[in-house]
Amino acid sequence: MSRPTVVYDDDCGFCTWSAGYAARHGDFDLVGFSELTTGQRTRLPDDYERCVHLLTDERVYSCGAATEEILCRIDSPATPFAEAFSEIPGREYVREPLYRWVADHRAWWGKIVSANPPARK
Repeated sequence: MSRPTVVYDDDCGFCTWSAGYAARHGDFDLVGFSELTTGQRTRLPDDYERCVHLLTDERVYSCGAATEEILCRIDSPATPFAEAFSEIPGREYVREPLYRWVADHRAWWGKIVSANPPARK
């Protein structure tokens, strides 16, 4: 089985920071949009540049689902909360709008994370 791959917007500072955080605290390969192989791109939705994705051998998670799955797979203070959240029926009705809000404000989040680099594992 291959390692899961986080596919992210490598033109976005917040996205790059978030992908790096996932790699430092979990077992992931990272691939920016500019580095996608043809095989990886064919697994992604047509509008793949709208959000983050997690490619596993079994499936593709996108947007809020990808973020939730990544948070459940890392060693972080947020992991128990993500795991509990993942058990809530209908959570996608909250998760996806929340993901979109964060994504739509990523320039602001980028300023916050650039001022506060993540701790090393």
